[in-house]
This record gives sequence, C-alpha cells and structure tokens, in this order.
Amino acid sequence: MFEIGNSLREARLREQLDFPAIEQGTKIRAKYLRALEDERFELLPAHTYIKGFLRTYADFLGLDGGLYVDEYNSRFVVGDEDQPPLRARRVPPPRSGRRRRFESGVVLLALTAIVLVTALVIVAWKFGGAGGESVQGLQTAAVTPAVQQAGPKTIAAPSSKPGRAALVVRAVKGDSWMEVRAGSGTGRLLYGGTLERGQSQRFVQKKIYVAFGNPENVSVKVNGLQMRLPATSAAFLVTPEGLSTADTAA
Repeated sequence: MFEIGNSLREARLREQLDFPAIEQGTKIRAKYLRALEDERFELLPAHTYIKGFLRTYADFLGLDGGLYVDEYNSRFVVGDEDQPPLRARRVPPPRSGRRRRFESGVVLLALTAIVLVTALVIVAWKFGGAGGESVQGLQTAAVTPAVQQAGPKTIAAPSSKPGRAALVVRAVKGDSWMEVRAGSGTGRLLYGGTLERGQSQRFVQKKIYVAFGNPENVSVKVNGLQMRLPATSAAFLVTPEGLSTADTAA
C-alpha cells in the first residue's frame, strides 16, 4: 500500500515538470492532474476515467501505471465502477515522541514567561506607588495659595533636607529666560539661559535666588510642593521655609 498522490507528485518534481507541460503531453486537463496528486478523486468523473487518467499520468512519469490502477481499485472501488468515487480520507501521520516533547516544552516555556511577566507587573504596581522621592511631573501634593501681591508673606513648603531648599523649575507653557544664583541676586551663578519648553532644572541650596523672563510659562516646585508665582514679580527667593518675592525678602 502506498500513497498514490504523493508518489505522483514526487515523480513529477523529480522530472522537473509542470502541469501545463504534462497536460500537453497526456491530454489530461491540469485540474484533473492536481486532483490525482491531491487524491481528490471525487472531483473527477467515474472510476473508469480516473483509472485511465492514473495509468496515463503514471506512464508519462515513467512509473508503472498498472500498479497505480491496482492500488486505486483496492482502496476506492466498491461495487459498480460507474458510481462516483469515494472521497479519500487522509489520516495525519502520528506525531513522534520528540515532537510531542518539543511542543510540551514550548507550552511550558510560554506559561512560565506569562507568570513572570504577571509577577513583574504586580510588583511594579505594588511598590511603584509607595511613598518615596516624588517623580517630577507626577506630584499630587496640594497646591498652596498664590501670593496675591508683593509683600513679606512667604509661600511655605516642607524642606527635603534639614536647612536646604530643593527647587525644581519646568518650562510647561513655553520658553522662559531664567537666572538662578546661590544665596541672593549677587551670589554665585548656578544657571543662566533660556529654559526651553519641556525642559526642567533642579537646584538644592540653603537659599536660592531665581528670576524669570516669562514666569507665566514655568512651573515651580519647592520641596516637592507646587507653587503659583504671583504676577507682580519675576524674581524670588527660595529657602527651606518656602518661597517669597525677592524684593521683599529679608
């Protein structure tokens, strides 16, 4: 017992022939030749024609046509030859033990990867929201009231380090020229230039002097708290106690 269709296909490929050439040589239509190779005998006429096609096709390929006819008779001819042929049923080859082990290994590896990813997501979610150093731009602390007018009032903010003030400036609405000095307006220059939109700078000092060209374009945080800059001033002093306008600071 052998596979009729696969045997014909292998012989054709071995001879490097295509269906148009075989159709011309055998006078059998290409769709019938494909049906023979696929063992789709129900697409062909009655048994008599199929056996004739098989014999002609096999002989053309240098095979024993009679052997193919006998194999077809033993497997597909039942009763009257004028009846349409039975549809060939293909039984998939059994999978080898090595292939089953390989597939099991792939499934196990995929499940392990899913478990690891899930665990990492849970850990990141659980510990990522814990208290600690605030992430710039994600701070959710309450916003202190803005200074309504220039005066001695200071916007209070808790100090990140004893005796030091942490200042974070980010350009959010547009560019802004900025000058930052240590201590006062005549102190050591820490930064001088244009802070472009999206950029940020951080400074930690006992006392910080900062002046803006366009204060409405920047976001200011002192020790992690958001500050609203008063519109009446563009220069400020930042201390561990908070922020005040530079022209009224002591």
